[in-house]
Amino acid sequence: MSAIRLLVLGAVRQHGRAHGYQVRGDLEYWGAHEWSNAKPGSIYHALKQMAKQGLLVAHEIAPSTAGGPPRTEYEITEQGTAEYFTLLRQSLTAYDQKPDVLTTALGFMVDLGREEALGLLEQRVRSIEEWRATVTRDYLPEGGPQQLGHIGEIMNFWVHSADTGAQWTRDLIERIRSGAYTFAGEGAPFVGVLQDDDAR
Repeated sequence: MSAIRLLVLGAVRQHGRAHGYQVRGDLEYWGAHEWSNAKPGSIYHALKQMAKQGLLVAHEIAPSTAGGPPRTEYEITEQGTAEYFTLLRQSLTAYDQKPDVLTTALGFMVDLGREEALGLLEQRVRSIEEWRATVTRDYLPEGGPQQLGHIGEIMNFWVHSADTGAQWTRDLIERIRSGAYTFAGEGAPFVGVLQDDDAR
């Protein structure tokens, strides 16, 4: 799973209609160029590809003042919105992806209802626990990594990562249950996620 599709769809959706420079500015404002593959080239490529796939509509507007091609603004389609929510749900529950997938999902989780977000995060914990159980069929953490030679450090890392990931997710669940953040349908969204501080 790639984070770039979710990042770009989510950024366009937050604006309602946005040109590539706005999307790029938002993603850089979030630091996405540091923790994901959201580099300028991949952002513009994703916009064009998703327009071809019917996930976005490309609108050509005023010609460039610098004499280049007309500026293109993108708007998310109904199909794009469905894809956005599918990717968001998958990214919140996926335990076996690169960190940028979960990081991206966290940035957009408030687009879901509170109860749905909680359910997806609980599913994430269950998936991590099930995966951990498969590792510990062959590796007993209490025996220490040395029991398998230096290769045991791999299993030790996996188990430690699973325990840390599950605990972090449980803590997030508790914060959300306690009323943290404004989720879909609960009121005005958090202002400050767009580079120009425009609310959705």
